[in-house]
Amino acid sequence: MKLLIVRHGDPDYSIDSLTEKGWREVEYLSERLVKIPAAAYFCSPLGRAKDTARPTLEKLGRTAVECKWLREFQARIPRPDCEEDSICWDWLPQDWTKDPKLFSHREWLQNEVIAAGDVAQEYHWVTSGLDELLAEFGYRREGALYRVERGNNDTLVFFCHFGVECVLLSHLLNLSPMVLWHGFVALPSSVTTVITEERREGTASFRVNAFGDISHLYAHGEPPAFSARFSECYGDEGGRLD
Repeated sequence: MKLLIVRHGDPDYSIDSLTEKGWREVEYLSERLVKIPAAAYFCSPLGRAKDTARPTLEKLGRTAVECKWLREFQARIPRPDCEEDSICWDWLPQDWTKDPKLFSHREWLQNEVIAAGDVAQEYHWVTSGLDELLAEFGYRREGALYRVERGNNDTLVFFCHFGVECVLLSHLLNLSPMVLWHGFVALPSSVTTVITEERREGTASFRVNAFGDISHLYAHGEPPAFSARFSECYGDEGGRLD
């Protein structure tokens, strides 16, 4: 089985859609995706993800199943340096890296700040949704791996968001999402490819063989968008700090 996790194009968050650049990005993306036979398409209920999926689906005459759990990961925490609650995947590195538990897939939910928010509930909701879907396609979660009930080479395409993409990957790969949220960035319209590996009959693990691929943009001379990144160098013009 192959999973393609697609982040939405360059967003205009004020209208929950795409910028002019974002619309170009998803057009180039569609030229790529229409060449990949897919068993099914799944989409976040948010507008920017739906608009990202639209050119591909229209060209193919296909529809996507809307999954509420694919919306952006919205769990909040009392971030130490903020007066108000903050989205859980946006901490200052000098704060969250102090706790070794946050690097552990088994222990990250035990962090005091994480436990004070609604993170565990949201995380289990998303990962349960993913596991229920994978079970429908023949792969049932057992512990840290998947039992193969019906092995196949199906391709499933997910149109969603960076925060929830990291949650999906953390579950499939048995990693703390904190490491993914802060150590990786999937740029707008990027494609992450995850494949099953079945080294013994009846058991599958998942492995990433491409993360955040934006080759469809480079093919058209379209520069990547900055969304989801912070300043590369402190004081850079137009750079983002918070």
